[in-house]
Amino acid sequence: MDRAMSDGAPPRLDFTTLPEAKHRGDESHGDSSASESEYQHALEVVFDADNAHRRRSSLVTTEDPNLGGRSESAERRENTACFVHHLLEKQRRSRKSNTNSLQNINEDTKADKAIVTKNEPATQSRMLTKRQLADMAYGVRELSKRLGSVRLRLKVKTVFLLTKAHDESLIGYTRDMVEWLLSKERDTPYIVYVEDTLEHNHKFDAKSIISADISREGRLKYWSNELCAQHPLTFDFAVTLGGDGTLLYASWLFQRIVPPVLSFSLGSLGFLTKFDYSGFRETLTSAFKDGVTVSLRLRFEGTVMRSQTKGQHRDLVEELIGEEAENDYTHKPDGSYEILNDIVVDRGPNPTMSSIEIFGDDEHFTTVQADGVCVATPTGSTAYNLAAGGSLCHPENPVILVTAICAHTLNFRPIILPDTVVLRVGVPYDARTSSWASFDGRERIELCPGDYVTISASRYPFANVMQQGRRNEDWVSSISEKLNWNSRQKQKSFQEWSNDHDSKS
Repeated sequence: MDRAMSDGAPPRLDFTTLPEAKHRGDESHGDSSASESEYQHALEVVFDADNAHRRRSSLVTTEDPNLGGRSESAERRENTACFVHHLLEKQRRSRKSNTNSLQNINEDTKADKAIVTKNEPATQSRMLTKRQLADMAYGVRELSKRLGSVRLRLKVKTVFLLTKAHDESLIGYTRDMVEWLLSKERDTPYIVYVEDTLEHNHKFDAKSIISADISREGRLKYWSNELCAQHPLTFDFAVTLGGDGTLLYASWLFQRIVPPVLSFSLGSLGFLTKFDYSGFRETLTSAFKDGVTVSLRLRFEGTVMRSQTKGQHRDLVEELIGEEAENDYTHKPDGSYEILNDIVVDRGPNPTMSSIEIFGDDEHFTTVQADGVCVATPTGSTAYNLAAGGSLCHPENPVILVTAICAHTLNFRPIILPDTVVLRVGVPYDARTSSWASFDGRERIELCPGDYVTISASRYPFANVMQQGRRNEDWVSSISEKLNWNSRQKQKSFQEWSNDHDSKS
């Protein structure tokens, strides 16, 4: 992907007419030269700072860099390198001027200074007003629809490869793809990053890959979790080899900026992985030369909020929506995560069921006695949500799915909420036991009585590469083929039924 970053200016985005769009700029040379501050903030969508109203109870900021809280000087940057959120900002400005055509993005970026001005600090989505959250969610959905009808030509120089390193069969596939990408037959001298655990793997045999061709020297590199978290703009394009779990791991690695991800199906189910590995040469050649179609998948931002006022006589409802709701110091953030599938709050290792309070915006929805609660994205509707009895949901629906896990009542039914709602799922102070929160099945964290998790639509969507021209058919065919949705023997016609009945008589 081209990025004009050497002079501190935002990248120039130049779109041709439909159905193809081309992204141009200065050449990238593998490791991006952007500063660490730019890496941390490049994907943020920031709204007007003149609206002082914010949601109550979840407003405590933090200086912990893992939570997104930063010093004032670090928050005020002047440029970005993310093409997706650059388009989001231009689209927001375009809507304000009553222009609705994608061609309006052709305006010269000299007049389009930066996504964030000097006076606009970064804000997590849980702290946005209702209007701001709605604008952000609408902008992501609208851009996703437009991107579904264009083909983005990305100038790819650096390729990120992710595979299940503990699967010996996949290591061989990874080696084949690396050798093909590094071959001198490619028009572009790609730089390929593989997981650092493969550097000394005997089956991968990195030394023999390099020694086979002197031109490969310095072009095979290794990524770590820290590199993905701190310098995500190092990678122009991501490729996964595995199943849906591998794709979810890619989302977990890129907690903020997500390069376009193309997934080859080498797992057991392959609900999210759309491409056949046997044709990877043709697939990647077409993607790099002719462009890709990108679908923006909604992600959630989940923040753990720790109670600072422990005590049996405290009331979580009062602290969040009652008389104490204006007190910003009852809770403190303790970790923030971007998830693609679901956030689950359950009883964990406790032998008894959990007691869980659910809040939506400034309302107390209900108290749940159950093994847990699953809050899923539309993408995650076919995962734990479905197993718990939740609804199937098309990934383009702007919703949040809430499903109880083994509720201790017969009348708790799954509910579907708009993605403009900020949910808070917490453990009451008088609960018998603590609960546990997990984020996409990872990072299990204990929630003690009084703690809660804030869940809201994220400003960091997951850029998933789709097969050309199969945006809706892929999802319908997936639930039909993978889940046998509504599969049954066809009913006989009346004539066939009559003949069978007469013959038996």
